[in-house]
Amino acid sequence: MTTEAATSAADAKPVPHSHRLGADTVTLGYGDRVIVDGLTLDIAPGVITTVIGPNGCGKSTLLRSLGRLLRPQAGRVLLDGKAISTMKTKDVARVIGMLPQSPVAPEGLTVADLVARGRHPHQSWFRQWSAADEAEVFAALEQTGIADLADRALDELSGGQRQRAWISMALAQGTDILLLDEPTTYLDLAHAVDVLDLVDRLHADLGRTVVMVLHDLNLAIRYSDELLVMREGRIVAHGRPSDIVTVDLLREVFDLDASVLPDPVSGRPMVVPIGTRHVRGRVGGPVMPENSTV
Repeated sequence: MTTEAATSAADAKPVPHSHRLGADTVTLGYGDRVIVDGLTLDIAPGVITTVIGPNGCGKSTLLRSLGRLLRPQAGRVLLDGKAISTMKTKDVARVIGMLPQSPVAPEGLTVADLVARGRHPHQSWFRQWSAADEAEVFAALEQTGIADLADRALDELSGGQRQRAWISMALAQGTDILLLDEPTTYLDLAHAVDVLDLVDRLHADLGRTVVMVLHDLNLAIRYSDELLVMREGRIVAHGRPSDIVTVDLLREVFDLDASVLPDPVSGRPMVVPIGTRHVRGRVGGPVMPENSTV
């Protein structure tokens, strides 16, 4: 790879992206089991949207359908107004990059080889591997901060490093839309924050549309421009965290008794669960232990 090619790819300025992804009355399920029934959705381009909801509500099922990994039983997933099921696989893969939950790779695969697989949608019998592809792989590794790990085997890395490698592959794919299903799965809090900081920075620097599924409510609130809240296969709320996260919503969706306070770091809502060991203080006040003398 030439230094000029690598520098050009790494220093490329973000380009505004306008591809629109959505769903039109989709019904999703597995066999006779329906998970999502008649859902309509429009994803705002150029922002981070996070899907939250209790286990089994259809979050990952919805994301898989948006990434064309699951065909709707009824309705259509739409990309720029076209049914995604009618489009060529490579055409979709040039626009949408999907990182599934707990992805797997062949044993012994190096980080560089994994990231290079992101360039497959751009290959054909008349367009083989090129210097431009190599530059894109290098740029993706640089952007995620793991260029020094390029020759390491993927299975030798820590969980956080592996997630960065998989995100690098999605970046090398050169798509406008990134779908991330639980990118912080099995990571401790420090590494989860590190990965979400990376996603946030890539979104800001490259202008990507990001749709991800998260379980941690406070991390979802802090790192999202919009939240998509689901329960039992339907959308309960969709909007900015500061507009939709309320005590009533948490009780309705998660059956969770909680206080919602200002996050001292971000200023956004912060969810403080109330367990059976604790009782409320005064209305709107702090949560106090039962035996507190304060």
